[in-house]
Amino acid sequence: MIFEALSVIPDVFEPYLDASIMGRARRAGVFDFVAHDLRNWTHDRHRTVDDAPFGGGQGMLMKPAPVFEAVDELSSTGERPHVVFFSPCGRPYDQRCAERLTQERRVLLVCGRYEGMDERVYSLADDVFSLGDYVLTGGELAALAVIDSVVRLLPGALGDDMSAVDESFSADAGLLEYAQYTRPATYRGMAVPDVLLSGDHARVASWRRRSSLERTARWRPDLLERAPLTEEERELVRSLTPEGGER
Repeated sequence: MIFEALSVIPDVFEPYLDASIMGRARRAGVFDFVAHDLRNWTHDRHRTVDDAPFGGGQGMLMKPAPVFEAVDELSSTGERPHVVFFSPCGRPYDQRCAERLTQERRVLLVCGRYEGMDERVYSLADDVFSLGDYVLTGGELAALAVIDSVVRLLPGALGDDMSAVDESFSADAGLLEYAQYTRPATYRGMAVPDVLLSGDHARVASWRRRSSLERTARWRPDLLERAPLTEEERELVRSLTPEGGER
């Protein structure tokens, strides 16, 4: 799988994608990455990518021409990329989006800057995502978040191929991940639950499922609406949610 980014600051990606899990996965050939400088598709000596908005207003907007020309040229070389833009108007990005993107062989992430982009560029998009109800200075951080979330789902990216399955928001569970502990068994008066020290795998699995339900009910009750739960689990959840009288 290859990721490409179109950005006015293309150098920001390499330090992160060359480090830790991303760096190992990249060196192992799990994915590749290329950053393209949007200014290469400008035609003035100042390499201008922005201009004042029609109708007035604060700030500058990214011009449509460099983006259109860049996407056109990049799409003409090899397999057409799946083109992703970022916008507050976009679909909320979640684990299901990441899982769907793993099916693409080539993804081009277009990173906006300034006050936004000329509305016409979104006609190029296969997906428009929002990472949340807040504003970033540019799309580069959003692009890195998408790359990270997708790469870790690819075979060979993590040391344990089940690691990405047994996590918060995975499609199999739809819940937050269970609480986890490591050594020491007791720290500042707080002890690891005895069941995790028992060596009884069935009891551990049962405890982890309950922990997952409890954490989801406490922190993200909205996820419970679409989670595949048994009737017994739903009864437990009702006792844990504010509507059930306990928090």
